[in-house]
Parts: sequence; structure tokens; C-alpha cells
Amino acid sequence: MPIPKYKKTLLESGATLVTEHHSTAQAFSVGVWVDVGSRYETEKLSGITHFLEHIVFKGTKKRTAFDIAKSLEALGGDLNAFTSKEHTCFHGLVLKDDWKTALDVLVDLVSNMKFSKKDFKNEKNVIIQEIAMSEDQPDDIIYDYLLEPVYKGHNVGKPILGSIKTVYGFKESDVYNYYHDNYQGSNLVISCAGNLDHDRIVDFLNKNLKKRKVKHNIPRLGTNRPIFTKSKTAKNKDAEQTHVLMALPAASFRDDLRMEAFIINSVLGGGMTSRLFQSVRETKGLAYSIHSQLHTMSDCGFITIQAACDGKKLKELVSTTEKELRKLKTQGLNKKEVEFFKSQIKGAILLGSDDVENRMNSIAINELIFQKPKTVTDIQKMISKISVDSVHEYLEHHLELDLLSGALVGPNVESKNSWWMNS
Repeated sequence: MPIPKYKKTLLESGATLVTEHHSTAQAFSVGVWVDVGSRYETEKLSGITHFLEHIVFKGTKKRTAFDIAKSLEALGGDLNAFTSKEHTCFHGLVLKDDWKTALDVLVDLVSNMKFSKKDFKNEKNVIIQEIAMSEDQPDDIIYDYLLEPVYKGHNVGKPILGSIKTVYGFKESDVYNYYHDNYQGSNLVISCAGNLDHDRIVDFLNKNLKKRKVKHNIPRLGTNRPIFTKSKTAKNKDAEQTHVLMALPAASFRDDLRMEAFIINSVLGGGMTSRLFQSVRETKGLAYSIHSQLHTMSDCGFITIQAACDGKKLKELVSTTEKELRKLKTQGLNKKEVEFFKSQIKGAILLGSDDVENRMNSIAINELIFQKPKTVTDIQKMISKISVDSVHEYLEHHLELDLLSGALVGPNVESKNSWWMNS
């Protein structure tokens, strides 16, 4: 199978283009990444990054909202966007022959935003409804309940959506200024993967992505490294089950033991062979599902363990989880276990390497964080170097059980779970 070819070019606009050529792919995946996320917002403008991600779809100087919506759907493709703590991404997936249309639409979104007063008012209402909807979803809102006290005083702990109060207070000038401050020049990374011609993409972007004059140059907030602080929270919510989310600090993107963090995540709750799935579900039947997830940022990271159960089984579920964490911390893994999970992660990466959307995301993140690529082969080599000693080094320095934190959401959890708050 041909090895994908990676190329990188600094465009005339100041933006960076990274591509990966997959000669057998029928699809073309493109993402325009803006190096701004919710952690960089002021308190007054909390949620504006996410709001801006929405409002750009309301129109540009040459496209209506409906024009934007049908642009890629008419081709059988897909157009979407997301906001994270550190980045905003507008992405499209089309057939390889439609690459120019996808690029043209995305460049238009990040260069020529234009909305009406009605659009602005309506989108405020949409976001406020989204915030209200998240409050009705315990498995969603529980992350906000956990992270705000864990990263108390830092923007990393604040909700990406902002609050009803902050969203309601946005002015049109706030949104336009934020757009012009961030959606330009070196703050942009364009990432493409598929059966593509790098040079043709360079030519297209140099003609269509012009350098924007920056009206403001406001220093970013939230650039200091967040500190993980132990916290236990319980919030009453009318629900059928009690939801629990536990967290521990983990490796950042730049940590030398980042690959070991993937091993630990797989061991704990990465699949049906994980320790928590086997002990909590298969052996004791305490929950329908339990899983762990690794959350990685440029300068910090954390691992979460999430489950939902009958409130009567909550204490046993939590104690079983804590027991597995202590066992992992004190006993570690043997060579056979390390090799098993190394093989599992390698397989998942290889399966994902055929997905051009996955590769588009990967080369973009590596450019944003490291300013250089990490190919599938590079990552496989990094995984191969993982050893029992390096896993135990990770456990010693990152699996800090004295910082184990969590949040409960469910019926009467504030009054019935004093043991949780004091544990």
C-alpha cells in the first residue's frame, strides 16, 4: 500500500497549509483550524469562540446561510464545525474532484463573515437553548460540574458554551472584533487529506485567502498552565440514574510519556477488555457501561471515568473503581499486559490511518502543537518504545490518586452522598 506523502507550505496570507496525499482515496477532507479556543476568552466574553463558530454559518459577503448549507450537501458531502478549549475547526468532506468547492466555502467562512441583526438575535437564542439543553443531559453537563472546581480560577475549567448571561450580553461589535483578531494570518492552519495535489491547493489558497489587516492585538488570557485541584461535587438532578464522572491529571500533548497515557486509558476503560468494564459491569453488574477517556491539551491533560447506575449501587461502583485504580498504582502492569495494550493501540491507529478525516485532524493538531508532522509510522515507533519501566514511570508521576476528583449528578445526591464529599 502506498505511503501517504506529507507536505507543508507557508502561504502568502501567513496561514500554514499541511496536506497528506492518499493516492487511493476517493474522498477529500479539509479543515480550516483557528488557533483560538474557550480558554483564551475574557470573563465578559465567555462563550464567544463557540458563538462565533455558529454565527459564521449565517452568511458571508457572497453566500446566504442556505447557500452555505447546501454547498457541500448538494455534492453528497458534509460541512460542520466544532470548538474546543484551545481550537476552532471548520471542516468539510467531499469527493476528491470537488476539493475546490470545499476549500472555497471554508475560506469564505473564515474570511468574509456577514450577518444581520436578526441573525445575531436568533443565534443568541439558539445558543441559549443549547445551554439549556445541556442542563437537561446529565452525562453532558456533568463535565462542567467537574471541571469548574478542578481547574478553579482558570479558563480551562469554564464551559465552552459560556453562560446564558454572557451570551445574552454579546454585542455585534464584540463578535466582529473577535473574528478579525483571530481569524487571520498565522492563526490559521489549513489541513487537507485525500487524493490531492498540494501545489494546486497552494495556488488556490494564495489567490483566495488574503491576509487580513488586524484591527486589534489584544494579549491572550488563559495561557498560564492550569493546575489540577482535588474536588468533589454533587448536584441534584431529576433523572432515572445517578451519573458519576471521576478524574485524575494526565499527560499533556508535549509530555514525554504521552503514549504511556494511552496505555493507561486503555487499561482502565478503553474497551470491553479493560479492567473497569470487566469489574464494574461483567463481574458485578453495577452499570450498563463504564469507560475512561483521555483529554489532552498543549500544557495539561486529564483522564475521566464515566458511568451511570442505580443510586443504590453508586457507592459500590465508586469503591470498585477506586480499588482498580489503587491496584494499578501499586502493582502496575506486567510485560504481557503492556504488549497486549500496545498491540491494541497500534491496531486502532492503523485502522484509523485509512480514514482521511482522521488524518486531516491528526496532521492539523501536530502542526498546531509541534509545528511538525507525526506520521502513522512515527506514532507506531513511539508506541513500540513503550516498556514496563516507562509505564511504571507514568504511574508514579501522573496517576496521583490523592487528587482523584469527581462529580455526581442525579436524584437527591446532595443530601444522600456525604461520604462522597468527604472521601
